Amino acid sequence: MYYISTRGHPERRKFCEILLEGLAPDGGLYVPETYPLVDDAMLDRWRGLSYPDLAFEILSLYIDDIPPADLKAICASTYTPEVFRTDRIVPVRALETGLHVAELSNGPTLAFKDMAMQLLGNLLEYELARQGEELNILCATSGDTGSAAEHAMRGKTGIRVFMMSPHGRMSAFQQAQMFSLQDENIHNLAIEGVFDDCQDIVKAVSGDADFKRRHRIGTVNSINWARLVAQVVYYFSAFFQVTEENSSKVDFAVPSGNFGNVCAGHVARMMGLPISRLIVATNENDVLDEFFRTGLYRVRGRADTHETSSPSMDISKASNFERFVFDMIGRDAGRTSSLFDGQLREQGFFNLSSDPAFAHAADRFGFRSGKSTHADRLETIRDTWQRSNTLIDPHTADGVKVARKHSVPETPMLVLETALPVKFAGTIREALDREPDRPRQFDGIEDLPKRFKVLPADAQTVTSYIAEIVQRAAG
Repeated sequence: MYYISTRGHPERRKFCEILLEGLAPDGGLYVPETYPLVDDAMLDRWRGLSYPDLAFEILSLYIDDIPPADLKAICASTYTPEVFRTDRIVPVRALETGLHVAELSNGPTLAFKDMAMQLLGNLLEYELARQGEELNILCATSGDTGSAAEHAMRGKTGIRVFMMSPHGRMSAFQQAQMFSLQDENIHNLAIEGVFDDCQDIVKAVSGDADFKRRHRIGTVNSINWARLVAQVVYYFSAFFQVTEENSSKVDFAVPSGNFGNVCAGHVARMMGLPISRLIVATNENDVLDEFFRTGLYRVRGRADTHETSSPSMDISKASNFERFVFDMIGRDAGRTSSLFDGQLREQGFFNLSSDPAFAHAADRFGFRSGKSTHADRLETIRDTWQRSNTLIDPHTADGVKVARKHSVPETPMLVLETALPVKFAGTIREALDREPDRPRQFDGIEDLPKRFKVLPADAQTVTSYIAEIVQRAAG
């Protein structure tokens, strides 16, 4: 299996090369040359597998430069009941007739990001040890990615993490999960701006080939293909849990900001998993909903990025979206580059409303979309609690609200859970006038000592800080 850039860089790469690299040299995102296809016999064989065995089977289709026995051992050591608090790893529960929630928040930081990040941490440690190398991870988070990455990488040999987050824009619980870590290889950078400023710094540093090479910079954001392909696994797992035969179709509703989670569903569908529709649920930052309704992809500036009660989706520049557009326009790398490195960078938008590829996109790729507001979230949290005696977090509430709008009686609808409600206690109190349940190990986390550095939204300042830390560590 080889990987190519969405923007046409001529070099084909193997999985372990892009594992450590992040963005392609031309600023594009890596995608497989072709999607491996699954058939009915494969689905039959996979249906009864445990989650780690299913992960091994799917990942093996994309990774052929790690010996199978080693990859199998990595999957087995990643997806354990000790780490994810359940044998099933991703159990599916019914909310109401035809509407299900795939539980993705059983990991150590109580958010879906753990599903991929725990695997990525083990893959990185394995490959760095094999090469005798070190890696400095630069990453941006709007909340859950940061804590998931830090908890997956803390104490790992050969890895340092520089995690940027928008200063003051996370929940107290999310912030405490990150800033309370005292591990020497974890560095929290609170950036004076919004998430997109943090993401822009990641891209600027990744685009500085000399700095990236000298300081061995990598990323664990959802632009890293290894994270995305790990997320493909739970689409298959959830499908098997709500169907009895492979001819059945299912729908997925996915709370979406950076487009990584739902892009994994797009990959699963391209592989042949019987997904009828992929429903993108946004909050007030509705750049993705606007695109799927109109064909206009228009990023927002800092002033137009709303601070909402589903903060992990407060994103108005969806980094993974380029992978889907690349597929939608027939894998035309030159045109993809023109759209994302040309029009988007120069004018802040592109418009595909009159393009035949967009006109056929809904039928060809199954995408639908919808938007949820703060009032919608509160009402959905209340309604779900009253109807199902189930407490859901604000992001999952966005997904449930939009899922109900699009559901059809004959097709099971699966909402991908984002996090446990305890991470957003303020919104739960507003909706239900009660505290969410808190796992015992997180009692008092907000009061722990915090370790972080406030920096301006400036790529040069961040690179200078990284260089200083790396030089100090080298002695």
